[in-house]
Amino acid sequence: MKKIVSILLLITVSLCMLTGCDGDSGEHTSDVEKQQSITRDLEQSQPTPTDIDYSLERYNLIRRAYWVNGQREKALSLPCPVEKPLGYVVLMLEGVGVVGNYVVDGKVSSLNSFLTPDSEYYEQEYGSNGRSVGDGNHWLADVDGSYGENDNGIFFFTTDGKYIEWTGTYIYSDIPYIVDAPILKVQEGN
Repeated sequence: MKKIVSILLLITVSLCMLTGCDGDSGEHTSDVEKQQSITRDLEQSQPTPTDIDYSLERYNLIRRAYWVNGQREKALSLPCPVEKPLGYVVLMLEGVGVVGNYVVDGKVSSLNSFLTPDSEYYEQEYGSNGRSVGDGNHWLADVDGSYGENDNGIFFFTTDGKYIEWTGTYIYSDIPYIVDAPILKVQEGN
């Protein structure tokens, strides 16, 4: 008799757990579908601009490719058909403060922006045995023939033609400002 009660109790608990999972999954799917619908509506009412005819990001990447590969004259003389904005950046180190202030010629760019993709495709299919299906991903070299990743950070050119990479904290704006002596707030513990 105890075995039968135990088995019935186990079945009841299992059914409750499965029913709970099904309910959560349905609610989650409904939320996901709602969010996807909202996203589609926003994409229609605010479409991605298709009239941008020149990219300052690509300009910076081309200029950087020349610069870091020893062709600085090409980098310095690269024409830009649009007026480059001036930006202002303050570079900081935690625990140290301000390391530098610079006027940026154009814009700040990510060290992880690239002119070309690094792969033919990004998703890999796997079979039931856990092994990849097909002949695998084909990694592509960067414009200088190298493979791999860059540091997480930024790069930019100054108005006097200097190149700077930075992997720390920074503030960037189109408002001219200089931070010579940062204000540090120290909070004492209890």
